[in-house]
Amino acid sequence: MSRQSNRTSDSKKMNSELFTLTYGALVTQLCKDYENDEEVNKQLDKMGYNIGVRLIEDFLARSSVGRCHDFRETADVIAKVAFKMYLGVTPSVTNWSPAGDEFSLILESNPLVDFVELPDNHNNLVYSSLLCGVLRGSLEMVQMAVDVRFAQDTLRGDNVTEIRMKFIKRIEENLPAGDE
Repeated sequence: MSRQSNRTSDSKKMNSELFTLTYGALVTQLCKDYENDEEVNKQLDKMGYNIGVRLIEDFLARSSVGRCHDFRETADVIAKVAFKMYLGVTPSVTNWSPAGDEFSLILESNPLVDFVELPDNHNNLVYSSLLCGVLRGSLEMVQMAVDVRFAQDTLRGDNVTEIRMKFIKRIEENLPAGDE
């Protein structure tokens, strides 16, 4: 029995490391293909957005999470269910704005940055900006417009990775004429 569980954890670790290394290869190729870090950041965000648009269906099917009633509940589901399910980490939800429309996800460890050191000539690269796009794309599919950005990053010498999320508006479903 314990032999099987060791094999399962070894397999998960290998999958995680393979994902991390593959993501690193993707970022490296984008750095070669584009002139500057801002363009690479835009491409990573765009890729993340496209992933998020598709990933939300898988998340809803696998997690059996119902519709969230407010932004606080959404934040908890993102941190405690989504990040755990897809990245194997559980960020803390903190730094709520007084209006309750903005918060931070604090990652003690970001699995995307294992084995990574940013070169000196890439000071403006937001290495994990794919995550911002994933969050933005998936929430847009459940009628939430949000702004997502990195506020702190361990690759830049910060103690933690902080993703800042701000609720912009609820997106109204536009049904085609006659489909009410």
